[in-house]
Amino acid sequence: MLDLTGKNALVTGIANNRSIAWGIAQQLHKAGAKLGITYLPDEKGKMEKKVAELVEPLRPSLFLPCNVQNDEQVKSTFEAIRNQWGSLDILVHCLAFANKDDLNGDFSQTSRAGFQTALDVSTYSLILLAGAAKPLMTQGGSIVTLSYLGSVRAIPNYNVMGVAKAGLEASVRYLAAELGPLQIRVNAISAGPIRTLASSAVGGILDMIHHVEKVAPLRRTVTQIEVGNAAAFLCSNLASGITGQVLYVDAGYEIMGM
Repeated sequence: MLDLTGKNALVTGIANNRSIAWGIAQQLHKAGAKLGITYLPDEKGKMEKKVAELVEPLRPSLFLPCNVQNDEQVKSTFEAIRNQWGSLDILVHCLAFANKDDLNGDFSQTSRAGFQTALDVSTYSLILLAGAAKPLMTQGGSIVTLSYLGSVRAIPNYNVMGVAKAGLEASVRYLAAELGPLQIRVNAISAGPIRTLASSAVGGILDMIHHVEKVAPLRRTVTQIEVGNAAAFLCSNLASGITGQVLYVDAGYEIMGM
């Protein structure tokens, strides 16, 4: 039986009730995990208020600002975890960003700055957070990140984010190899296209979703809760022998040819 009672879980990347991270947080809470939630701070505090109201029913014991492009904020986040919890069992990485201009048109026109931003936020942040979590996962642990089919296939307009996700999946393997002796498992979920704040920046996202609904073996897309269920599984002892893997949760779309 899937049981995360007594586990300390940090969930990053919740922006609103469409976020995949929100689906994951709900399922971790349902399985009994104690939650810590991070949010991306802004000058007016709008994101803090929005996310705080959304996650209130989950009763997170930690609610922290964390911009992964700010090393001091990352350090403060994990110091707070150490001070309040003492240890960490689960890290959920749901962070990705690319400039909207780099998610339309010709991939060869990707700007240098746009490439650096996409790789920094979407790929390097996993390495950064895993490194910070490592000394806190004293009894082993599970790290889960989110990928997409664009990491291994050329998807129209996904462009630089496809490269970032490819780097993310490679990072999963290298982190799994490094952290395995400490009984820390690292895996990715490659979710089917879901209408989220992040995905809305990709040109033609609705066409992609409708295409999956027609072609995928299950003739539908997946929900945030379905991805959350897969994440809860990977974070549980039921997945104790699984690390360095990419689990497709996409209604079977990945297996199709034409």
